[in-house]
Amino acid sequence: MSFLIRQFFRSAIVLIAFALGCQTTTLKQTEKTKPANKPVAFAGTYKAILSDPVLIRNATILTGTGEQLRNTSILLLDGRISAIGENLKAPGNAVSLDVRGKWLTPGLIDVHSHLGVYPSPEHEANQDGNEATSPNTAEVWAEHSVYTQDPQFTLALAGGITSLQILPGSANLFGGRGVTLKNIPARNVQAMKFPEAPHSLKMACGENPKRVYGQNKQAPASRMANVAGYRSAWIAATEYNRKWDKYYASLENKEEVDPPTRDLQLETLGEVLRGNILVHNHCYRAEEMAVMLDIAKEFGYRITAFHHAIEAYKIPDLLAKNGVCAAMWPEWWGFKHEAFDMVEENVAMVDHGGACAIVHTDSAITIQHLNQEAAKVMASGNKAGYSVSRAAAIKWITLNAAQALGIDKQTGSIEIGKMADIVLWDGDPFSVFSKAEKVYIDGALMFDRHDQTRQPVSDFDLGILDPAGERL
Repeated sequence: MSFLIRQFFRSAIVLIAFALGCQTTTLKQTEKTKPANKPVAFAGTYKAILSDPVLIRNATILTGTGEQLRNTSILLLDGRISAIGENLKAPGNAVSLDVRGKWLTPGLIDVHSHLGVYPSPEHEANQDGNEATSPNTAEVWAEHSVYTQDPQFTLALAGGITSLQILPGSANLFGGRGVTLKNIPARNVQAMKFPEAPHSLKMACGENPKRVYGQNKQAPASRMANVAGYRSAWIAATEYNRKWDKYYASLENKEEVDPPTRDLQLETLGEVLRGNILVHNHCYRAEEMAVMLDIAKEFGYRITAFHHAIEAYKIPDLLAKNGVCAAMWPEWWGFKHEAFDMVEENVAMVDHGGACAIVHTDSAITIQHLNQEAAKVMASGNKAGYSVSRAAAIKWITLNAAQALGIDKQTGSIEIGKMADIVLWDGDPFSVFSKAEKVYIDGALMFDRHDQTRQPVSDFDLGILDPAGERL
């Protein structure tokens, strides 16, 4: 059997083994007084991979809840965190690891990624993240562009990323729906969808939409036209929901009436107004974030997170008051005018101000070392006198990120009963010298730096690896 054929079968077996046995799940509706406009489409089929119990002993644990535990053990059982403490007992079939000197954290979560919609190899034919044909493309779903064979997923896994949100681009006022994924190899995107995670709506304010359309003498060509575009769309969505509410009321009264005509764009916006879809808003400047909050109040929806949020440090009190997270870079700035007024303490200042602070990447490269991105901010914050501990900083890339995605009841921290999404680091995770040694998703070992059979291989690795798995 030739080398390439052997590698093909190795790749195929790995992917199929991870994907088999999937079961259909449905997205849980947020509790609202009115039902969703339609049943959930493209329901996720993710199923946790069965694995033996795992007892990890004598670790230094950053729980994601603000605690650092020393010489502590953790038991992973049936895909969940079963016990945390000392002298834990495990079933006879458990894998037992003594990791003294090593660190455990929750699985890392990136709230802003375009993996799969801008996959490798980089080519125009694969650029599917931005439907830049209209200021309002709320009808499109990022998951329908996700290329699951993107090798960047496995590179992110090697960096400790267990979950991530895939978003459309930011050319539009309304860019479309985002999707939250478990970072596992799969043959289709439904098998990666995080169970019960709500959809998101990507919105963008500021320079991007006015530049994209204004350069062609289209609206919006100004920030005031941006705002008019949002408001007009929400007015239409409000009326759309009113028609459906009237239809539901007619059904309850046993009246025979035809349903309203479905509109995919208004359907997405309408579900935001019902609280079933979370708003993730690309926005840089402080006063524009304040305007977006005013629009949300006018139409009765909630913004879950501002992304990039270069000037969030100016309004942490406003963010905290409205329960809005800010997802930020540690140091990117100055690449356009609205990104100019940056400070490297941004994340630490938002955190110190009582708001939900998140470190995100928006990059296929930096997602591979999200822990180091958080470490940069911790260093900047401490230099400025904010006294940021490791136990606090880990929340920026775990629990706070999970909160923004609506999955914090399931993952994002090391707590009994939560999904066993865990990363074992060979040293302090905030050190540039440390690497993710083992990555568990729902208790299953998905990546092991020292075991090549636990390093998923994509089709694009074929011909790059020799038969032993070493890079040529």
